[in-house]
Amino acid sequence: MINFQYSRATDVADAILLLSAHPGAKLIAGGTNLIDLMKENVEEPSRLIDISRLPLRKIEETADGGLRIGALVPNSDLAYHPLIEQRYPLVASAILAGASAQLRNMASVGGNLMQRTRCAYFYDTATPCNKRTPGSGCSAIDGLNRNHAILGTSASCIATNPSDMSVALAALGARVHIAGPSGERTMALADFHRLPVDTPHIDTNLDIGEIITAIELPPRGFAHHYSYLKIRDRLSYAFALVSVAAALELEGNAISEARVALGGVAHKPWRSLEAETALRGQAATADHFSRAADLLLQGAQAYSHNSFKIELARRAIVRTLMQAANATPQSQAHKKIA
Repeated sequence: MINFQYSRATDVADAILLLSAHPGAKLIAGGTNLIDLMKENVEEPSRLIDISRLPLRKIEETADGGLRIGALVPNSDLAYHPLIEQRYPLVASAILAGASAQLRNMASVGGNLMQRTRCAYFYDTATPCNKRTPGSGCSAIDGLNRNHAILGTSASCIATNPSDMSVALAALGARVHIAGPSGERTMALADFHRLPVDTPHIDTNLDIGEIITAIELPPRGFAHHYSYLKIRDRLSYAFALVSVAAALELEGNAISEARVALGGVAHKPWRSLEAETALRGQAATADHFSRAADLLLQGAQAYSHNSFKIELARRAIVRTLMQAANATPQSQAHKKIA
């Protein structure tokens, strides 16, 4: 058992002060990932700062017609919130594709963004891992890497980001509200997570002492033509081999707006503005979707055990875009089967 101190933050400012004063501290809300990491001796915080009672649990409409989601809103509450179900069903679908009901009840929106990779070598303290111990090496590159990244990798790390919700948020163009010692700021969700490059131990672009306070969804929710497809080894309680969040706006059969993001293939949700631009003005056909898949997967690199992921991702992209175009989302297909 590691020794650590415990503090309960009274408000956001107090959480920032505590986090800044104790560099080895970690924030804890639902604790669904952090507690596991502590049990495995991957994380050894000197202090836990409990933020679970901060007033960050509201879901409110913004002046421009979007939605502001407090960082401590439980995943389950968000997925089943009427405004999310009606206006942002892509987000609801992604959340419900992840974890289990019990974990979704505990996990917070902010914590979902902050969860760490599930790479087996990251969890195994007996093996080298640059994410856990910078400079020690990446065991996955020449090891068992079936579940690992094919995009945005580096010689230092080929781990993937495990979040489903983040993939949908990236596709929709969500923004992250952040508070810290220097004040408040916002950041595009697409810029929040980092690629590994040579610093894989740094997962996000949060600065020291900063805390997520909210996620903001834009007014455009793509509520009619969307789909979230998650390919995994079993239907529930498994992380994605490949996941795709697709959202379209159509004028007849012509695409006027397109959003596509991938999960399970990179260190962050993977989005290609070039692929989305190529779809605009085109007919919603499998051929055009296949071309978009090629653009999304430019530069993909396979390793010894995950070469199948490239073709799997290509087919998943086309399938998800077809589902979105036909207004037959994967989540609805599951409901019909049930």
